[in-house]
Amino acid sequence: MSVPGPAASFEAASSEVVDLRALQADTDIGSPIAELDRDLVGLAPVKQRIREIAAFLLVARARERVGLAAGPPTLHMAFTGNPGTGKTTVALRMAGILHRLGYVRKGHLVSVTRDDLVGQYIGHTAPKTKEILKRAMGGVLFIDEAYYLHRPENEKDYGQEAIEILLQVMENQREDLVVILAGYRERMASFFASNPGFRSRIAHHIDFPDYDASELLSIAELLAAQSEYRLSPAAREVMIDYITRRQQQPNFSNARSIRNALDRARLRQAMRLCAGNAVATREALQTIEAEDIRASRVFAT
Repeated sequence: MSVPGPAASFEAASSEVVDLRALQADTDIGSPIAELDRDLVGLAPVKQRIREIAAFLLVARARERVGLAAGPPTLHMAFTGNPGTGKTTVALRMAGILHRLGYVRKGHLVSVTRDDLVGQYIGHTAPKTKEILKRAMGGVLFIDEAYYLHRPENEKDYGQEAIEILLQVMENQREDLVVILAGYRERMASFFASNPGFRSRIAHHIDFPDYDASELLSIAELLAAQSEYRLSPAAREVMIDYITRRQQQPNFSNARSIRNALDRARLRQAMRLCAGNAVATREALQTIEAEDIRASRVFAT
């Protein structure tokens, strides 16, 4: 009885096919990607990177089905960008994609900062960090402002202990946990330079650009619609002016600043309605007027 040679084995394997569209439908990875397009304005380069990662992981599953080498991919990521650019929302959608493709068991997101991981005295950091890791296992651990874990100017800082535990778990249990480190672009670059162990374990670096004025206006209208509000035509013009002014001020946080502005406008709308007639129409209850936005301190400067 003859044994097939390598060429024959390759021909047999190459004759097997995988219906990628059917695999995509079975895993339903299109849903979290569609949710990204629905829930987040702009961010075209970010959405493209997410699609690329999803496609790579889908093909990795297809390779497994036909017996091709497909070791567990490194999935840890770094999200860099200014506040309010959608990093946490994208991390949540990525957790869904990874779960649908079977790369994490649960698909949940645990979002933490330094304070959740680092203790204030000897013997406090390890149990805190391990408890967070226990909660995150089977899903995604999102560490915001990750550079605060490392404070080299403080010799008594316990952040290094948390870093060492995280690095060990990221390497040894990467099949059951994906870690996403997030923060300002420049600070994250310095953090990776000071902690090469993290850089070597991060497979995907995704940069989140700031929103431009037209995108921020679309975000304002989307957020208003989600709560069944709308901007009147005059309010829309004032919001454009507000965005232009707010972008020039300190501590501007992209979509987060727009959400806060809308929250305050809704408070002013409520005060205006209560101070006026005793009866309010459905349209009045839904409509934010120009005066509700123009009362902001942004216009006082």
